[in-house]
Amino acid sequence: MVKEPIVAINFKAYPTAFGRKGLEIAKAAEKVYKEFGGNVEVIIAPPATELRIIKQNVEILVFAQHADPMTLGSRTGWLPIELIKDTGVDGVLINHSEHRLRLDEINVLVRRARELGLTSLVCADVPETGAAAAVLKPNIIAVEPPELIGTGVAVSKAKPEVVTNSVSLIRSVNKEVIILTGAGITSSDDVEAAIKLGTSGVLVASAVMKAKDPEKVIRDMAQAALKAWESRK
Repeated sequence: MVKEPIVAINFKAYPTAFGRKGLEIAKAAEKVYKEFGGNVEVIIAPPATELRIIKQNVEILVFAQHADPMTLGSRTGWLPIELIKDTGVDGVLINHSEHRLRLDEINVLVRRARELGLTSLVCADVPETGAAAAVLKPNIIAVEPPELIGTGVAVSKAKPEVVTNSVSLIRSVNKEVIILTGAGITSSDDVEAAIKLGTSGVLVASAVMKAKDPEKVIRDMAQAALKAWESRK
């Protein structure tokens, strides 16, 4: 069961995502999670090659970055969701803007994730996509305008209406799904703003993976998330 608020970290394929450095960032995320007594959910999404080793070494939620809507068999180069399950991880990102899928493919993956006991986090570029995904009943939806990803310009500041419209549309079809926001999230202020706009947290990447001190960035974001979340109660 995923708790709120949430700081989810997408390792992507940054040089820091692999090997010793990737494990160090995973351990830093775990350390922060424990410091906050589990009151802020810290989720990490390492590359597929690192999933098994990282999951074996941390006690926080680990998600895959992608899965393909394929079954096991003659599937050269594809990543069936059954293989992700076999690594022991807890969930999977689906339809990130850097690895998009059709709606029918998203539907297959959300359904298979549910059957396999994996948490599904579906990414959406605009409010309408978020609402369409919400009908499929994933566990989490992250709204990320692709034009802001990696820019350092947070959607919660540059396009707050995208966040508020997404929350409104998604809630009109699904009252239960957890909503995150991403794209350009770089600071604790961005995290606080995102939660105050009605989300349950953020999906971040470069702000952590390119940081000189990833642990400090994660800690600052977790603190902001908890502060904003408690202010909503």
